[in-house]
Amino acid sequence: MATTADYYPEIAVSPSVHDGLEFWQFMIAGSVAGSVEHMAMFPIDTLKTRMQVMGSSSSTSYSAPVINLRQSLSSILRIEGPAGLYRGIAAMGIGAGPAHAVYFSVYETFKKSLLAYGSPNNSAVYAVSGVFATVASDAVITPMDVVKQRLQLKNSPYKGVGDCVRKVLFEEGVGAFYVSYRTTVLMNAPFTAVHFAAYEAAKKGLMELSPDSVADDETLLVHATAGAAAGGLAAAVTTPLDVVKTRLQCQGVCGCDRFSSCSIGDVTQSIVKKDGYVGLMRGWLPRMLFHAPAAAICWSTYEAGKSFF
Repeated sequence: MATTADYYPEIAVSPSVHDGLEFWQFMIAGSVAGSVEHMAMFPIDTLKTRMQVMGSSSSTSYSAPVINLRQSLSSILRIEGPAGLYRGIAAMGIGAGPAHAVYFSVYETFKKSLLAYGSPNNSAVYAVSGVFATVASDAVITPMDVVKQRLQLKNSPYKGVGDCVRKVLFEEGVGAFYVSYRTTVLMNAPFTAVHFAAYEAAKKGLMELSPDSVADDETLLVHATAGAAAGGLAAAVTTPLDVVKTRLQCQGVCGCDRFSSCSIGDVTQSIVKKDGYVGLMRGWLPRMLFHAPAAAICWSTYEAGKSFF
């Protein structure tokens, strides 16, 4: 799921995944799945954030993303130790559960309403429901995402989640927690659309590749594989908006640029002017490395939660 992505669209695709569950069981399974997903992949998310806020004056070359990723990881481990990869994880732990609960409740409500007017096999119903769910859940996750990303910065001035919330609230106001909300929604809407389209195509391809071997007990593997492929593709396509989101959330902290306008267009132009178009693709590799396995983890955990209930 993604992210908040950048956060959740990949878990609610099939109309049959909710059968046999009470509403509260449905929400709990989704919340646990989302929390496990983000916790498991948190170190990759930290690397992505660090790479996206690097200034153009950095001596690191961005022509070789694999080297950059390795250098970022080595730098964190050498200077901060393994704990540096998990700084800010408490913020995600606080926000992921409620955000996923909101996502699933809104998704289920809109899906039920839209299915009353269309075919249960119409993928557009699930895509549209996912977009509405994303808008609602982003409102819940965005404040904690701001806190998380500020804590992930190198030499972050905040001691923890509580300290960050207090300082941002008193120094910048409530609006600072939602400065990137519009960008987040505009990023997750196409993420959802790309993910659903890619997921359905990948799932269909896998089923046709070996139809005899795809039994009921192997559906999880198909979903996880298709979800991983779709998550990686959607993550790559929406990276520029994710960079804008990160820059907005971290502006003025640890030397990050502060923008006179929170307009997506203005921030994009500022990044391009300073770093070139390559600046809009910073962190694309760890972003893909996050979303691909995250989708598989989320699907597996979600199905396990359904089986438990």
